[in-house]
Amino acid sequence: MKSNIILIGMPGVGKSTVGVILAKILGYKFIDTDLLIQESENRLLHEIIKSDGVDGFIEIENKVNSLINTEKSVIATGGSVVYGREAMKHLSEIGTVVYLSLDYRKLKYRLGNIKNRGVVIRKGQRLIDLYNERTPLYEKYADIVIDENGCGIEKTVSRIIENIKSDL
Repeated sequence: MKSNIILIGMPGVGKSTVGVILAKILGYKFIDTDLLIQESENRLLHEIIKSDGVDGFIEIENKVNSLINTEKSVIATGGSVVYGREAMKHLSEIGTVVYLSLDYRKLKYRLGNIKNRGVVIRKGQRLIDLYNERTPLYEKYADIVIDENGCGIEKTVSRIIENIKSDL
């Protein structure tokens, strides 16, 4: 049985915020994979990206996410987790993957300056390019898609609970 809930989606969709509230409601643990990566590397995300490059970061992220061993947890992943095949295979095996989907315009508004967020983006790549590249990957790996457009945090959490009831 899959006892975990894995949240995927673009930076700024609220994976961590939604994840904390969802974990409280369900009585689950909350895990933020960005924090796991920082802990395992003893460096901040932007330091890893700066020194190891985007590909190096993705390799580290893939490794860390592939090793998560937990039950009854809500796991908020980094937006780039979908680039790691091994990580996504593992996460799909240990939990229900929930994609938090948001229209590009709303996402751009929420994110503001992506340089300050430590978003994994290649030199010369724009946010719209990243959005168009990742969206099919999020859809590919998702067991459940939650459309967040017009939703606040509470409504998003309610939609997730409605959709996962049968898996709990």
